Amino acid sequence: MKAFEIMNHHVYKVKETDTVRAVIERFIDHRISGLPIVNEANRIVGYISDGDIMRFIGKKSDRVIGAFYYMVVTDQLDMEYKVNQILNLNVLAIAKKKVVTAAWDEDVDQIAAILGKRQIKKVPIERNGVLAGIISRGDVIRHVFQSVTQ
Repeated sequence: MKAFEIMNHHVYKVKETDTVRAVIERFIDHRISGLPIVNEANRIVGYISDGDIMRFIGKKSDRVIGAFYYMVVTDQLDMEYKVNQILNLNVLAIAKKKVVTAAWDEDVDQIAAILGKRQIKKVPIERNGVLAGIISRGDVIRHVFQSVTQ
């Protein structure tokens, strides 16, 4: 079985010029947790997940007031500050730029190995260097077990 046989052809994605706000809106609207980032030619230039956003929000932050630095760790003001700060960031500021991808004609067992070894939830599928689809761990499990049990 090949990637193109099981991949989702309709891929939610964001452009490299989008903000994190646009990403979060897509996460909420489509009930997803990760998106490929593409340039104008639909080439993959990054990937952003809910984990990337959580890492940013979970960081301790330094803020400047007058000439003094102070550390704010877990209070509500710090959370609001970080959320407001992240919303207008360019998506590539916190996204992964080295994206694990698979080829259009890759065997599904190889994709399963990639997902397991890299401990990732989804892998974008490329054809001729452009985004063609996406495969999740759930897609692999559904298709493999349906083919075995039928």
